[in-house]
Amino acid sequence: MSTGTITTPQLASCTPSRAARELGLKRGEFDLAAHLGLVRPLPDEGGGGRRVPLSEIERLRADKNFPDSLRARVKTVGTTEGAALMDVPVGRFARLARLGLVTPVTYYLNRYRAVVWLYLAEELRQFAADEKNTTLLNARMPENLRGQLDAGVDLRPRNWRGRHRGFLLRQADDAWQRAGILAGFLEPAHISQVVPDPYERSHLNRFRPAPPAHGAPGSPAANLAVRIMTADDPDEIAWLRAELAATLEEARRNRPAPRPAPKEARAAVEPAASVPQLPAVPRPPRRLLGWLRRRNDRATGL
Repeated sequence: MSTGTITTPQLASCTPSRAARELGLKRGEFDLAAHLGLVRPLPDEGGGGRRVPLSEIERLRADKNFPDSLRARVKTVGTTEGAALMDVPVGRFARLARLGLVTPVTYYLNRYRAVVWLYLAEELRQFAADEKNTTLLNARMPENLRGQLDAGVDLRPRNWRGRHRGFLLRQADDAWQRAGILAGFLEPAHISQVVPDPYERSHLNRFRPAPPAHGAPGSPAANLAVRIMTADDPDEIAWLRAELAATLEEARRNRPAPRPAPKEARAAVEPAASVPQLPAVPRPPRRLLGWLRRRNDRATGL
């Protein structure tokens, strides 16, 4: 019975990599399809990450327009191709993107470590087809929007963070995971202020998502990915802090963060650890202390 319990889910599902091959998608396209809800992976009960039910693959392959219909829904384009799809100059498209009127779905870093934003082709077509956007596409930009552009506004990173955060939150299974996802978009200093308890922070860090992989950890590309992932707008930071605090309250009610046993209980089962004695540091001569104090007074102007 135990053998059937373990192997049946494995036989009825497959890894994301195999699912991508079965659906005729690149791995990045498959991940985007999962984020968009076009493919619905499920958690692996064995703790090995998400798996894709074979029935889900069969459902998608049953579409009479497969695989073209699925590929079209995950097709992404950059600024030049996006401008062509919307029949506008490249400069106009870039301005619409900086104003947040079209939202990137992902990005990559080119060889010069410049950020290249990518957009869903299907969304751009819908934006261009909407009659309410005709003025934005063909007429002179309204004064208020031109003022924002002159002030240097660029909402692409913030809008990408919001979209990516939504993708991750839809896959979360409980409040601790949702809290960890929210924390993943904040600087450590903000997290420490919202979550002063070190044991809660340690538990929360288990669920913090890493930025999309760009280079080896600590490399310039990876550091740039961290900056893009981290909120820098005051309103965005305030919202994230409030949401993190509220989600943590829910998480604490459902399941407190794990903590070490009380000292008394640990002492009963663990021998006391010996603390190494550090050698005594000799006190500097009084003349040297006086000289250092006078130098410090001169440096501070006292």
